[in-house]
Amino acid sequence: MLEMGMTFGYAQYVADNEMVRMLRRLLQGIPVNDESMAVDVIKQVGAGGHFLMEDHTMTHMKSAHVSPRLIDRTNRDAWIEQGKPNLIGKAKEEVLNILATQKPDPLPEKVASEIRSTIEQIEKELGIK
Repeated sequence: MLEMGMTFGYAQYVADNEMVRMLRRLLQGIPVNDESMAVDVIKQVGAGGHFLMEDHTMTHMKSAHVSPRLIDRTNRDAWIEQGKPNLIGKAKEEVLNILATQKPDPLPEKVASEIRSTIEQIEKELGIK
């Protein structure tokens, strides 16, 4: 954030949102119970067995993992070789996509009126208008 919050970039908001989304999932923690720890599957498959193709593994892997939307996990050499954009470059692309495709619902008139009234009152107090 620059100039005490008076300057900002949409791409930074999008990148920050990506980080927050991943951190929220991390902070949920990992449930520890017989189902999540696959106690029955371990008994069935046995030591030294193969767990990757078990339905239980696939189900829980999908729910435990948060795939990044903007962060590229390609190793550095391949990333450079492929000329992939960095996080902010991908965030800028996402900003353009959001601006081009998202059509937010307008605020209810009562809410919009209250916001306008509050802004007018503050501007008057600050001598802006």
